[in-house]
Amino acid sequence: MTRATPESQIVHCVVGPEGAGQRLDRFLAAQSFLPTRSRIAFLIRGGHVSVDGVARKTSYPVSVGNVVEVVLPPEEPSWVEPEDIPLDVLFEDESIVVISKPAGMASHPAPGTRHGTLVAALLHRWSLGEGWPDPQRPGIVHRLDKDTTGVMVVAKTPEALQGLAVQFQERTVRKSYLAIVRGVPRETSGSVDLPIGRDPQNRKRMQAVTGQKREAVTPWAVLERFGGQRPAAALVECKPRTGRTHQIRVHMACLGHPLIGDEVYGSRRVPAGASGAMRAALLEFPRHALHAYRLEINHPVGGRPLRFEAPLPEDMHNLLLQLR
Repeated sequence: MTRATPESQIVHCVVGPEGAGQRLDRFLAAQSFLPTRSRIAFLIRGGHVSVDGVARKTSYPVSVGNVVEVVLPPEEPSWVEPEDIPLDVLFEDESIVVISKPAGMASHPAPGTRHGTLVAALLHRWSLGEGWPDPQRPGIVHRLDKDTTGVMVVAKTPEALQGLAVQFQERTVRKSYLAIVRGVPRETSGSVDLPIGRDPQNRKRMQAVTGQKREAVTPWAVLERFGGQRPAAALVECKPRTGRTHQIRVHMACLGHPLIGDEVYGSRRVPAGASGAMRAALLEFPRHALHAYRLEINHPVGGRPLRFEAPLPEDMHNLLLQLR
């Protein structure tokens, strides 16, 4: 059970006959002082909710006379504080800035990730002004996963943001990624065309199954194989035509070749063809091996074509050296 702090608010609810037998999360939803089911689940999982002094799960059935205590932690500030974080700038003018995002940096604030974001670094380095559709994400028109590296374009004005957003919506932006995957696909190239949606059993995962509404298409090609007669890994180029969350990671896992280091959609298991040194290199790689190496857009003001490339980060470069 989480301890209350001086800034916390504590709410007590006594279960009456009308609430008897209900799941804990549904009972709390009926009390109307918590805004959403997701907020209720967050509080229960975090140990902020107890029944008669004992922390319980969301599915716990409450009984008449139970005292449900909810400790509401203080809300984090909604604004983003600028932070002095170095950025690798590939290009900059009065409308846009293009950076090579490192691993470990979230694109924007999210629950549990308030600091160390790209947005915080941008606000420290540039005065982005006001008038953004989402003040939590000024300039952000697309994103990379926290542990994905590579090229990102950021708008410096709301007008540039709108010009970029149209290109992403109309799918005229050309994106190229390099991924190191477990095993080697049988074909040298192909395309995965499977819609992607949220996994109902695990909201932090995505899944690709028929019946999902959000189209997702990922053309891919094998660039290099590693491991001799029984290749243990491959370097694959992916050029996604859509931009779904975790798209490349999900689609490569659907092929049976998840990204090296991806513990969400793969595992730490290494193919039998890996030698001792190769096996150690694959097992020790600390993140999913994915890098956005090229981005092609039209400038949001004027329309001239632009192409940006980011070299492989040191960790993926070293992994390839060990695999070769």
